[in-house]
Amino acid sequence: MSFIDVTSPQFEVVKSMDKFVEENLPNLLKPINENWQPTDLLPDMRAEDWREQITEFRRRAKELTDEVLVVLVGDMVTEEALPSYQTWLNRFQGINDPTGDGGGAWGKWSRGWTSEENRHGDLLNKYLYLTGRVDMRSVETTVQHLINNGFNTNSGNDPYLGFIYTSFQERATKISHRNVGILAKRCGDEHLHKICGLIAGDEARHEKAYKLFMSKVFELDPVNAVIAFATMMKNKVTMPASLMTDGRDLDLFSKFSNVAQRIGVYTARDYASIIAALVEEWEVETLKGLSDAAAKAQDYLCTLSARYEKVAERMKGRLECDPGLLSF
Repeated sequence: MSFIDVTSPQFEVVKSMDKFVEENLPNLLKPINENWQPTDLLPDMRAEDWREQITEFRRRAKELTDEVLVVLVGDMVTEEALPSYQTWLNRFQGINDPTGDGGGAWGKWSRGWTSEENRHGDLLNKYLYLTGRVDMRSVETTVQHLINNGFNTNSGNDPYLGFIYTSFQERATKISHRNVGILAKRCGDEHLHKICGLIAGDEARHEKAYKLFMSKVFELDPVNAVIAFATMMKNKVTMPASLMTDGRDLDLFSKFSNVAQRIGVYTARDYASIIAALVEEWEVETLKGLSDAAAKAQDYLCTLSARYEKVAERMKGRLECDPGLLSF
C-alpha cells in the first residue's frame, strides 16, 4: 500500500511547485564537472613526492587538539549516514522519486543533493584516516551502527515538516563545519580549515534551497505552513546522529554533543539563532489572515528563540561548572 495521500493539501502544493523547483535548480546545485572532489584536497598518491605530501599532511594534523578531533569524527560519522537521509527524503508526499531515475524536478533535486552531500563523508573519512590519529575501525563500526539504527525526525511523510527540518539541519551542519574549520586554523591546520570551509559552503547552498522551497510553501499555504513550523519546533529538531553508538557506548552522541557545546562548535545558542533566522526568513511575524490554530502557532514561534536563549545560558553554566559532562 502506498503511503502517499494524493488528496492532502501538502501533496497538491508540492506537486504544483515542480516548475518552480526546475527553474531554481541551476542556482541550487553546481554542475558536477565544476565541483570540488575529495581527492582535490588530499595528498596525491600518484605523485613522486607522495611520501613528502603525507608527512606534511600529518605534521599539520598533529597540532589538532583531541577535542577538535572528537567533533570532527562526530561530523564525519553524521555525514557518512547519508543513505538514511536520502531514504527519508524520498518518503515525502509529492517529492518522492518512485523510479529512482525520474526526470521530474523533485527527483533531480533529491539525487543532486545526495550526490553533493556524498563528497563530504568521503573527504572527512579519508582525512581522518591519513592523520593516523584516529582508530578508524571503531569509527567505521560507529558509522555502520548509525546507518543500521536509522534516525527519526518526527516528520512522517509530510513534506512541510521535512523542508523545515532540512532548513534547520543544513544551517546547523554549516555552523558546525565552519566552526571546526576555525578551530583547526587556530591549531595551525590551514588545510583542514579549507576543507571545512568547502563543506560548509555546500551546506549553505543546500540551506538556501530548502529555505526557498519552504518560502514558496508559505506563499501558497501559509496556514498549514506555520502550523507545520510550530509542530516541528515543539517536537524539537533531532540531530541526524542522535542514535550514534560504537556498539558499546550507548551514550556516545551525548558525549560528542557535550564536547561540541564546550568548545563552541555547535551550541544551544546556535539552536536558538537558527530558530530566529527561520522565523525571519519566512516572515512569520507578518503573516496575515491566519486561522486561530495558525495564529497560536505564529505567537509561539515568535517568542521561541528568546526562550531557547535562556536555556543556552543555563547550559553554558552547567558545562562550565561540571567538566565531567565531557568525560569519555
